[in-house]
Amino acid sequence: MKHRPPNRIRSRLEVLRARGEGAFVPFLVIGDPDLETSLAVADALVAAGADALEIGLPFSDPPADGPVIQAADVRALAAGTRVDDCFVWLAEVSRRHPDVPISLLIYFNLVMQQGIERFYERAAAAGVDAVLVADVPLEESAPLVAAARAHRVAPVFIASELTTDARLGALAAVADGYVYAVARVGITGEQHAVSASLAGHISRFRAAFELPILVGFGVSSPDHVRAVLDAGADGAICGSAIVRRIADHLDDRAAMIAAIHDFAGTMKAVGLAAPARGLGSAEL
Repeated sequence: MKHRPPNRIRSRLEVLRARGEGAFVPFLVIGDPDLETSLAVADALVAAGADALEIGLPFSDPPADGPVIQAADVRALAAGTRVDDCFVWLAEVSRRHPDVPISLLIYFNLVMQQGIERFYERAAAAGVDAVLVADVPLEESAPLVAAARAHRVAPVFIASELTTDARLGALAAVADGYVYAVARVGITGEQHAVSASLAGHISRFRAAFELPILVGFGVSSPDHVRAVLDAGADGAICGSAIVRRIADHLDDRAAMIAAIHDFAGTMKAVGLAAPARGLGSAEL
């Protein structure tokens, strides 16, 4: 087995897998609809049982995101949220929830504006455990991977049904934390069902990686979480369905927080019931 230094998010996911529990990882955009409310949303997600948080920094042109998360970016930017605010926000979430790992899903322009080394240094200082730069391909990732490793931040990469076996092997040589497996090719957003072919793709990813596998892009209901876990994944990432609940309650913060807490609780409950569906005995 390839030696990797300790990493908090990987360790958390491996512990969950060992006890047959599926991970629930919600996504939100910092500053949507404002910094204070997004902190309250993070608190609600943790209180509902989130095993880790995946966080987006607001960006004007997010190529991997659908209209729901794009609208969240617009709201956060309109509220005045900037990168410096995001690092303060991340440090506060880490202070409030020191046992909850944090992963970022971001775009290279935000890294470049800070400088690669400085961005990862600031991310680590704010308590970030992993970073996925969604618009940087493997071939251009070496400076980011080096900076991530220098600051003990896990570099995360995406795998899809279109990823060849040869490319999976190349990704496995540099990836850490977890594998972000997309439930569909395209952009983020809610969908009606998880593809029946997902299990085959996850089996192929499992053969290439020693890392936990989380599935995102379109996971938006408890049935989707169940399907993802039954397909052999270690957990599910849910973004658009959470962000939509923010958008649906912009005029009533208390109702927003309650709706997000209740929804996140139902999503995590599926993971807690995972042993009954045989997740713990799946081939790892």
